[in-house]
Amino acid sequence: MVPKRRQNVVVELQAVAVSVANQTPFVMVMPDKSLPSGPLGAGHRTLQQGLRAWVEEQSGLKLGYVEQLYTFADRDRTADRRRVVSIGYLALTRMALHNAMPWYDFFPWEDHRKGVPQPLMARIMEGLEGWKKKAPDVPTRREREERIAVDFPKDPRRWNEELVLQRYELLWEAGLIKEAAPGKGGKMAGALGVPMPHDHRRILATGMARLRAKIKYRPVVFELMPDRFTLLQLQSTVEALAGLRLHKQNFRRLVQGQGLVEETGEYLIEKRGRPAKLFAFRREVLRERAAAGTKLPRVG
Repeated sequence: MVPKRRQNVVVELQAVAVSVANQTPFVMVMPDKSLPSGPLGAGHRTLQQGLRAWVEEQSGLKLGYVEQLYTFADRDRTADRRRVVSIGYLALTRMALHNAMPWYDFFPWEDHRKGVPQPLMARIMEGLEGWKKKAPDVPTRREREERIAVDFPKDPRRWNEELVLQRYELLWEAGLIKEAAPGKGGKMAGALGVPMPHDHRRILATGMARLRAKIKYRPVVFELMPDRFTLLQLQSTVEALAGLRLHKQNFRRLVQGQGLVEETGEYLIEKRGRPAKLFAFRREVLRERAAAGTKLPRVG
């Protein structure tokens, strides 16, 4: 009996490093548009320590908030089908990111702050309808129809901003994006957002979905804010991450009602308009109680 050859498994740490500037979420990428990644070193006491160490070594960036996302280990993750196990992390920082790109460059259909991007959505729906009609049988067609209705609802009020990963995977299965499996790419492949190597756009989608969900029940958004900020700046940052417009008065009542911020007694003086009060995050609120879960007070 011939023994099976052992397959070398490569273990990497990958970072979805996010910052927000000028009402735009940015994600750090390498020159080839891949997410920054590095090996797990023998001298690293923990996975998170390893992640922080090589990100700082490669970019000079000191990460703030970090949490583990998911372990990605599918056999077909890379073009050469090597067994690469990646442990993804979501990292938030207030510092400006080097080699960063707006995350909506990769997922243009996810930004609804100015309303539904109609021309783009029309192209997507045309492609998905064609994919649905090619279903081999009635049950499969029905299943595809249901997924399309949930991920890309016709009624914009039913849009679920947390389904970033589900939407990406649906477009991947339908062959509408460049990373689709060989033989499945259609005429639209490559037109829907900037492609990334391997499955890195899937990892980024996972990080976006996690952050969009997290800002509803944990005050992680303050990890992206300066020490002093106006309530309008805070709302704009949340809107940038969620890809939605929020109701101004309801948002302010929500933030102040939960005791998340406190007035500093300082004001932001701008050339136009009245001076705006500056606030600071009350970090002690995390020790007092967990922030109550809630839906974002969106417009419409």
